[in-house]
Amino acid sequence: MAPPPAGDGSKPGGGQMQFFGMMAIMIAIFYVVLIRPQRRREAERRAMLDKVATGDRVMFGGGILGTVANVKEKTLIIRIAEKVKVEVSRGAVTNVIGQDDAPPDPQER
Repeated sequence: MAPPPAGDGSKPGGGQMQFFGMMAIMIAIFYVVLIRPQRRREAERRAMLDKVATGDRVMFGGGILGTVANVKEKTLIIRIAEKVKVEVSRGAVTNVIGQDDAPPDPQER
């Protein structure tokens, strides 16, 4: 029987450094694939909500269409039918639609 090799007790192949390197690569991939696009979409959504003005046609998450009658700081007054107005949070708006445009198809998302 041969005696065990003498050494400093470290694993061959740089186990700890390789582990941290792989973790850094995985975090970078996670950031590029998930976090960065989500931040971009959220910035576009905020810009869309900031541009909502009186007279714009909007669509809500539930599919309700209406025309903006009044813009407040955190809410919008929406006319959804003749003599029917509702007050909704700005966050409820999913799309701003042109006057002659059709609402987007939910299957396209």
